[in-house]
Amino acid sequence: MDLKITTLAGEDAGNLKVSEEIFGLEPREDILQRVVRWQLARRQQGTHKAKGRSEIARTGAKMYRQKGTGRARHSSARVPQFRGGGKAHGPVVRGHAHDLPKKVRALGLRHALSAKAKAENLIIVDELSVTDAKTKTLVENFAKLGLQNALMIGGAELDPGFKRAAANIPNIDVLPIQGINVYDILRRGTLVLSKAAVEALEERFK
Repeated sequence: MDLKITTLAGEDAGNLKVSEEIFGLEPREDILQRVVRWQLARRQQGTHKAKGRSEIARTGAKMYRQKGTGRARHSSARVPQFRGGGKAHGPVVRGHAHDLPKKVRALGLRHALSAKAKAENLIIVDELSVTDAKTKTLVENFAKLGLQNALMIGGAELDPGFKRAAANIPNIDVLPIQGINVYDILRRGTLVLSKAAVEALEERFK
């Protein structure tokens, strides 16, 4: 399939032939959901913690004698039913990450790219670089392309001036090709790929 290439200034820069296996798939929501869930689970800290009865700084002595008081029998004051006691089945520090096969992760990325292409929310630019590295100039260029909420993926090395100028623009994310991922693609309205990024993806999934 052929995709139109444009410049950051909104001018036509020809066409680029891309693989149907990357940009022409029928998107599957179940695969996208699995990959996003895997990403967010890996990101979750899991540092929540509550003290159990064995961790409470309280005496472990029996509260009062077993018989003759007319009250219920109790042992330690550290048990959960007392104020200041330990938490029963409370949260503990743990990792929330789970496994996902590499083939499913790769397939999820291809389906995310295909979803953007099918929804016509994919823009290919010749290069992500500017001669005048100013945020104002970049905002004007983005307005010509109709970009308000976008993820921009460049080549292996990003232009420092472009990255710095785009850092202050809200709802615009800039990543090198190594950082491309399903969650960031789906959370932004438009996906902008440089020509170098497309070539890197073609090589990656060859």
